[in-house]
Amino acid sequence: MVYDKANKNALEHISFDIPKGDFAFLIGSTGAGKTTVTRLILREELATKGTIIVDGEDLSQIKKRQIPFYRRKIGIVFQDYKLLPYKSVFENVAFAMEVVGTPKRNIEHMVPQILSIVGLSDKAESLPSQLSGGEQQRVALARAMANNPPILIADEPTGNLDPATSYEIMDILERFNNLGTTVLVATHAKDVVDKMQKRVIELSDGKLIRDERNARYLRQSRGDK
Repeated sequence: MVYDKANKNALEHISFDIPKGDFAFLIGSTGAGKTTVTRLILREELATKGTIIVDGEDLSQIKKRQIPFYRRKIGIVFQDYKLLPYKSVFENVAFAMEVVGTPKRNIEHMVPQILSIVGLSDKAESLPSQLSGGEQQRVALARAMANNPPILIADEPTGNLDPATSYEIMDILERFNNLGTTVLVATHAKDVVDKMQKRVIELSDGKLIRDERNARYLRQSRGDK
């Protein structure tokens, strides 16, 4: 992947496969290429070389008018939540379903179920400003999963949260993963990665330097236990 203005390789010779139902962390320092990977998967960027296939689709073959329909396959969670400030928790989650044409009766039935999964049944009528950071991120997770996408991408989902709350968010991500959702988490959170010990895909200067299962944030030497 080359950015034209700088004529610089943002990614170079990157190749990995995430099977359906997998849970993987994408790690690396700032500028390593994590954001570029997520933008490519979301079809916000087009690779200058190579092929990107998501859920059986070659992204280079998707026409612009098809992109919104393709993105319905992917739930996305951001570090800064991106909630609609003047809508309640219920309305924020419902909005994701409304934009894809879900019937109102289905929304009224399904939103409470999703809020129950993320532990926010008692906050349905609250506004985002009335919630803690962890609660806002739970709303964001509920919204991302509202349409039951097969893939969930979380971009630094615990970046603004304390350690205890971060672990709670990761438990919810793992719960969705256990229900069959493929999860990719881009993160700098060493403690979270170490606690979860899932698959770790590590980038450095746009190159893939590690792809390891049951891994910690830092590569362990052979003598480590």
